[in-house]
Amino acid sequence: MLNFNYSIQTKIFFGKGKIDVLADNIKKYGSKVLLVYGGGSIKKSGLFDKITDIFNKNDIKFFELSGVEPNPRITSVRKGIEICRENNVDIILAVGGGSVIDCSKAIGAGYYYKGDAWDIVLDSRKITKVLPIATILTLAATGSEMDSGAVISNLETNQKLPTFNEGMAPKFSILDPTNTFSVPKNQTAAGTADIMSHIFEVYFSNTNEAYMQNRMAEALLKTCINYGQKAMADPTNYEARSNLMWTSSLAINGLLSYGKETEWSVHAMEHELSAFYDITHGVGLAILTPHWMEYALNDKTVDKFVEYGVNVWGLELSGDKYEIARNAIKRTREHFVKLGIPTSLKSIGINEEKLETMAKQATARGKIGSFKPLDANDVINIYRSSL
Repeated sequence: MLNFNYSIQTKIFFGKGKIDVLADNIKKYGSKVLLVYGGGSIKKSGLFDKITDIFNKNDIKFFELSGVEPNPRITSVRKGIEICRENNVDIILAVGGGSVIDCSKAIGAGYYYKGDAWDIVLDSRKITKVLPIATILTLAATGSEMDSGAVISNLETNQKLPTFNEGMAPKFSILDPTNTFSVPKNQTAAGTADIMSHIFEVYFSNTNEAYMQNRMAEALLKTCINYGQKAMADPTNYEARSNLMWTSSLAINGLLSYGKETEWSVHAMEHELSAFYDITHGVGLAILTPHWMEYALNDKTVDKFVEYGVNVWGLELSGDKYEIARNAIKRTREHFVKLGIPTSLKSIGINEEKLETMAKQATARGKIGSFKPLDANDVINIYRSSL
């Protein structure tokens, strides 16, 4: 196991009715809030009224940034920074899924930066201080409610890039599974695929001594497999929604990756798909993942795929290793099909045209991944096999 420093900063309030802690925790940071949300679903569900009623009763002044995109754009970040500066905002409250939270993190980081906000996405070292962030989660997917990263898109340059700073970790997050009851089936499916991909990126690793992290990762994968379809079949299934929500947070808050060399190649490849085609992140990940697995399978990695097949999918540990590994990959693909996710890039409007450009951009800073390092040609091959 590799050396690491353990620090998970976000305070979590989990369960039904936990919104009742909102006012007291906001007031720890001030009385002026930027309320950030997406397309208006929180108004339809009544959550917006609950939040604003709490603010009004507790003399908390709020300003709004609405309409944050599914792949949050730098233009929305700039708008948020402007609102915060004009009104001397004390804290940002993100109400939504990962896109809204990521946008809020970038706003908080850009608030103290004197240049253009895109600079801090290109180079996170320019982040020196971050306005406090808090979240109320409405979609289990990205885990952004409990980590220190954000992914922002720039449509002008066709870039979708991650940026990180410890200060961007939310100060607190309210996780009430009932707030996800209204999430549509397709978003539940994409969110489940996103959670699983986060786990895959740290599970498939060259660090073989991290026994505990691997067993925890397998448990979280099995949780997604068990509850993803149940949440789709019955959106108000509290057991399913609560298990998916907590798995989303644990998948990427560092718990599984501490002490390990990690991968993060499928995410890098998918970010290019989203940057150029503005597709749903979880859908792109689900399409690419089985093809990445097949491409990564070799004499060096086969034992890990066998471990995955036996411990996650319950395959028998007997016979040819490659047969077990390929069966595990087949099970993975079949699971995404059961979730109703498309299986090819062509089915979501992506063709051969920009594959080379996207592959070069995905590897612009060098090879991606470590379990199976990928150069631009490798990425093109995986893209093509996914068509």
